[in-house]
Amino acid sequence: MKWVTRERVKVDRVACPWLIKKFIDPEAVFLFVPKESVLEIAEREKAIPFDVPGVELGHHEGKCSFEAIVAKYRIEDPAIHLLAKIVHGADVTQDIYGRPEAAGLKAMAEGFQHLGLKDDHDILAKEFIVYDALYAYCQQAVFDAQLASNGNNKVILATKSNPGNDMG
Repeated sequence: MKWVTRERVKVDRVACPWLIKKFIDPEAVFLFVPKESVLEIAEREKAIPFDVPGVELGHHEGKCSFEAIVAKYRIEDPAIHLLAKIVHGADVTQDIYGRPEAAGLKAMAEGFQHLGLKDDHDILAKEFIVYDALYAYCQQAVFDAQLASNGNNKVILATKSNPGNDMG
């Protein structure tokens, strides 16, 4: 399947292709074109437009395109939902989640613009590893949170089943 968006990729326009390749369409082909040509190219190439105004997989109700793709394709992976909050914070001025990792992701995305890479495809090829690492970080964070949650439940259950037990 072909996907089309604006040229000169940054946060959302790197995160979305990464998400699409990993979770939706491993054979995806990405077209990066001038902003004013996206819809025309989408129609001509039968490509799915994303991260441009007025399309389904764009910014809506304060959410970024990555979040729109996660919702449309019903990606339920909790690590992807955490990653979506980080991408949102790096991409959207009105950050609603306050994830501290967002500033670092934004700085890295800006940095890739200054490496002298030949085109947007080259940026994707180099920057996907950042999203692989960030996804692994999110998987671990979700695991740690679940472990802590389960541990707290055990402590609460132990306390309730033996109220005379001083656990501290």
